[in-house]
Amino acid sequence: MVTDEQVRAIEEKALAIRETIITMLVEAKSGHTAGPLGMADIFAAFYFHILKHDPKNPSWEDRDRLFLSNGHITPVRYATMAHAGYFPVEECMTLRKFGSRLQGHPERERLLAVETTSGPLGSGLGQASGYALGARMDDKKFRVYCLMSDGEQDAGNTWEAAMFAGNNKLANLTAVMDRNNIQIDGVTEVVMPLEPLADKYRAFGWHVIEVDGHNIRQFIAAIDEAHAIVEKPTLIMAHTIPGKGVPDIEYDYRWHGKPPTKEEGERFLAQLRQTYAQ
Repeated sequence: MVTDEQVRAIEEKALAIRETIITMLVEAKSGHTAGPLGMADIFAAFYFHILKHDPKNPSWEDRDRLFLSNGHITPVRYATMAHAGYFPVEECMTLRKFGSRLQGHPERERLLAVETTSGPLGSGLGQASGYALGARMDDKKFRVYCLMSDGEQDAGNTWEAAMFAGNNKLANLTAVMDRNNIQIDGVTEVVMPLEPLADKYRAFGWHVIEVDGHNIRQFIAAIDEAHAIVEKPTLIMAHTIPGKGVPDIEYDYRWHGKPPTKEEGERFLAQLRQTYAQ
């Protein structure tokens, strides 16, 4: 169970993470805005409540593994890890700069506790599934999580991985899909219709839960439910708003891969603070 006080604390972290995302994107002058803002609540819930991890010992053997398949939203991961104590928040301002540990897509060998290098969409679920099977073979008790986008469901190797995980009944694997309905070229259901997504995963042997990705209590309850499923992997389909917290860009697919200018960043930060002051 999560208390009201814990939920409020996670919400405050999510706001701080969103502020850092906007600031680091303005500094970088490149990067993705909509997805990172939309996933801030889920990342805050992971790093400040769900994950078994230790920022002071990022290579801890028994840590939970968090695979980020849609690596382009990595500003939210970097910002969250910084606020969780993995490195100073100020380092987020080196995003995408030459020599920085914080590249535009995460690189496993640059930053400890980043489990995989991710760039090509559709690879993460296969990597996480293989890792989960290996963990079970070695009798490891940590859990494996895979965060992925809805747009990358267009990739065929995602479905190979879904079939593999279902066939092997990988109950130690939980996938979280950011169902924000946009991708770089437009709305997902126009670019390449995906529905009925939940039924597809169920047909491949998955337990499926649909949640409001901005309702932290609901998301944590879904994670608890996933932990109680012992015979199949779980997919949590998290319905999110791209650009969440900044009304000017919410739901706008054009902000998928576009950073704010300095002037836009100042406006976005003001809107963000007004949104969460209500």
